[in-house]
Amino acid sequence: MASFFSKLFGRGGDSAAPAKVAEETEAYNDLTLVAAPIPEGGQYRLAGRIEKRDGDRVLTRSFIRADLFSSRDDTVAATFRKARQIADQNGGALFADGAESRQV
Repeated sequence: MASFFSKLFGRGGDSAAPAKVAEETEAYNDLTLVAAPIPEGGQYRLAGRIEKRDGDRVLTRSFIRADLFSSRDDTVAATFRKARQIADQNGGALFADGAESRQV
C-alpha cells in the first residue's frame, strides 16, 4: 500500500521520474517537427515540438496533449499529424512573436 502512495505522490526515488524516450524528427516546409512521446502507465502521451531556424537561433513551440496511445509508433504518427495541423492553422503567426520557446 505504501508503494502505491509513493508512486501516486511522487515519492519513491527513480520510479517517479519519467523515462526518457528517443525522439524522432520530420521535416515539414521550413520547420522541423519533433515527436517526443511521454511514457505514462504503460501507454504514451502525445507530446512534441515544432522548431524553426532563425539565423543562429532555433525557435521552439512545444505541445503536450491529453491523447494516450498504447503503441509508441501510433503516438509518433499522431504527434506528427498534430504538429502539421498546428503549423498549418497558425501559419506565420506561430513564430511571429520571436520568442525562443513557448507552449502552444
